[in-house]
Amino acid sequence: MVESARETHNNRNSRVYPFYALLAAGLLTLIGGLAYRQLILVDEYQIAAERQNFRRILTPGPRGHIYDREGRLLVGNRAVFSAAVYLNELRPEFRREYFALVREARERHQTPDRLTLNVRARRNVVQRYLDEINRILDRTEQVDAVRIERHFSRSLLLPFPLLVDITPEEYARLIERIPIDSPILVTTESARHYPFNDAAAHVLGYVSTTREFPFEENELGAGLLTFRQAGTVGRDGIERQMDAHLAGTVGLAIWSVDPGGFQYERIFHEVPVRGNDLITSIDIDLQVAAEAAFGDKTGAFALLDISTGEVLALGSRPAFDLNRLSPSLPATVFNEISESGGWLNRATQGLYPPGSTFKLITALAALRAGLVDENTITHCPGFHIVGNRTFRCHNRQGFGDQNLIEALRDSCNVFFYQAGLQTGIRRIAAEARLFGLDSRTGLDLPGETGRMLIPDPAWKARRLHGEAWFEGDTANVSIGQGFLLLTPLQMATFVASLARGETRTQPTLIARQSGGRVDHGGEAIGLPPEKIELVLDGMREAGRTGTARHAGRRDMPVAGKTGTAQVRKDGRPTTLAWFVGMAPATNPRIAIAVMVEGVPDSETTFGGGSTAAPIAREVFQKYFEKASLEGRLALDSGLDTRPRAP
Repeated sequence: MVESARETHNNRNSRVYPFYALLAAGLLTLIGGLAYRQLILVDEYQIAAERQNFRRILTPGPRGHIYDREGRLLVGNRAVFSAAVYLNELRPEFRREYFALVREARERHQTPDRLTLNVRARRNVVQRYLDEINRILDRTEQVDAVRIERHFSRSLLLPFPLLVDITPEEYARLIERIPIDSPILVTTESARHYPFNDAAAHVLGYVSTTREFPFEENELGAGLLTFRQAGTVGRDGIERQMDAHLAGTVGLAIWSVDPGGFQYERIFHEVPVRGNDLITSIDIDLQVAAEAAFGDKTGAFALLDISTGEVLALGSRPAFDLNRLSPSLPATVFNEISESGGWLNRATQGLYPPGSTFKLITALAALRAGLVDENTITHCPGFHIVGNRTFRCHNRQGFGDQNLIEALRDSCNVFFYQAGLQTGIRRIAAEARLFGLDSRTGLDLPGETGRMLIPDPAWKARRLHGEAWFEGDTANVSIGQGFLLLTPLQMATFVASLARGETRTQPTLIARQSGGRVDHGGEAIGLPPEKIELVLDGMREAGRTGTARHAGRRDMPVAGKTGTAQVRKDGRPTTLAWFVGMAPATNPRIAIAVMVEGVPDSETTFGGGSTAAPIAREVFQKYFEKASLEGRLALDSGLDTRPRAP
């Protein structure tokens, strides 16, 4: 009996085996899964943990400085003082304020709304610290709850600004009176500063605040939730054109955070680096002289180094104080500039008929066609009849007999009516295009217009639905009116090209480093030197005794050409006063174009000779003063600085 029971106990039950197999499979699956996660997915879990526990903060570097050609600071960085708090440091106060609001609601038998009370709690706490600042600075600032919540949800690791761009005096008062253990921080950042205020405003441009600055991604902190401190980006002028060069190198910080996303400890820090500096071709002395000469007039000017194409001065009036746009552009300032027309860079974006300054092109076209030479004489009775229309000379009494030099000196319309009609619009248009007046100059500045117009019969047929070209159209274009539209910068490059005997001048706002010959991409004018000299002699005579005589002095000989054109602007007649010229009159080194918009009245004389030429004179005078001083200093040091032909 005992033996039988033992045998029964030792027998195996085959029905249990499947359960053993399932148990073993389960254990193997569990062990395999754990091994897979521990050995294979360890990197992914580590990344996930880092994303949960770490945050990255990017801080853009300050922008580089901008200098004029002599190393004087045109754009720099100034300190911006602000008061801020880190919201994560206020968490205990947020909780206490929240519970106080809950108790208050219950005492009034109200059902507490958790979300609403949290918002109120944060706003109340932050306002208390702002009130502390208000008492010190005698202000009445109020915090915006919406800004707090936006910052709380999007930029928790960054300081929340209470006041921005406070004065140095206010900064000193806060530093002195805020307790050391206060969560209020008085911070110092940088903003753009323009020592010359509105000088070269359209050239230098401005910046605006952005958090979308470029950042070269690397392995360090890649994939982490990233916060960006506010930076700046160029919006106009050189600031925009050279933004990548001027922008600083972004700094990087990595913070460990608690489960609520609040800062705990900084574990890595790489400081931002200031951007590259830039030396421009601008001579701030000449720039300021030109703008002072303009006064409150509306218009533009461009001054070039004839040999290199460097822009020594470039301006548009009205302008605006760039410091009013930094560190931010208030809506009131934006509207004020818009109403004055100050945003338009008239030197590169304004399109105008060039008036009698275009007679230089007409003269070159007639000389090239062989229809005018040194012996050509035209009688000017004060008018010229084309078809059934009478075209007047600005001298109603007439100039009598005129050769080319005299016609340029006196700006005789009749001479150029006849020369233009004989030459024909196609040759005149071809001459203008030869000098690039139908296209952008390629200046390294954003926004240069491409809508300049050199009209011809084909253009008119397209534009005016097949309308024919008339001789009256040619007469108008011959003296720089009619359909013609050019920019002041184009006219300055044309004069510089003419002075060198070439067809192109490539302007630049960046100082050229080499002193060698500059290839402007053009070619020789293609006229015998004596024919080009006829035009230059006419400009010299105009600067000595003719219509451009107010642009120079006896001890400061210049060559120039004046012009006056009529247009309609904003529905009313407007006169454009032009001067283009070069100095010195012999072996010229600088070329200028000045254009002034105005509405003449009976008490003032408004025209190229009386309005634009005196502005150029102030610029020429400053240039000669500087050249004379440099010459004297060089003479003392034994250097030869005598002017050389380009």
